[in-house]
Amino acid sequence: MKTIIQSEKAPAPIGPYSQAVKAGPFLYVSGQIALDPATGQLVTINIIREANQVMENIGAILRAAGLGYEHIVKTCIFLKDMNDFGTVNEVYGEYFKGDFPARETVQVAKLPKDVNVEISVIAYQS
Repeated sequence: MKTIIQSEKAPAPIGPYSQAVKAGPFLYVSGQIALDPATGQLVTINIIREANQVMENIGAILRAAGLGYEHIVKTCIFLKDMNDFGTVNEVYGEYFKGDFPARETVQVAKLPKDVNVEISVIAYQS
């Protein structure tokens, strides 16, 4: 059994996918980019604001499922430029209080809407 999770406080999907799918105790959150859900505009002023918007979008989806950042067990970070790793890592770290999730960070050739960062997560609630 799976349940589709949708939050109006996160950007609507721009293709045939769901913001998140809950399957058993796991929540699979689709990759989030820095779309402002209120305006539909990209937040690409700088990498700090962009990464914060991505993490806020993830938070909105987690809350819609009754979860928080502490429930994240795995993240995948996709960067357009690995030179942004330190900055994105610093912003990302502000959303966790310890017991950090497993993670990989990779540089990719291109991301949707030519953004600089996309992050997907898997959360778990027992």
